[in-house]
Amino acid sequence: MTKQELIEKMAKDADISKTAADKALASFMDGIKKTLKKGVKVTMVGFGTFSITNRKARKGRNPQTGETIKIKASRAPKFTPGKAFKDAVK
Repeated sequence: MTKQELIEKMAKDADISKTAADKALASFMDGIKKTLKKGVKVTMVGFGTFSITNRKARKGRNPQTGETIKIKASRAPKFTPGKAFKDAVK
């Protein structure tokens, strides 16, 4: 499903315009991004939890040359599905 298809489904299910559904989806995604950037996790009971994971610096290997490279420490978003969500897609 693409973002546009999701917007169309939201608009139909909620009986709102596609413009309103687009704004709602944009607000939802923006809210999650801003909250995660602050280091706070977002939990939606029955759906799942969005959080940030910290990755330590490590050594890697360039697949083309085989040369060892340093990979910097980083932060990455993570999604953990809730039980109800897991059960719904089984």
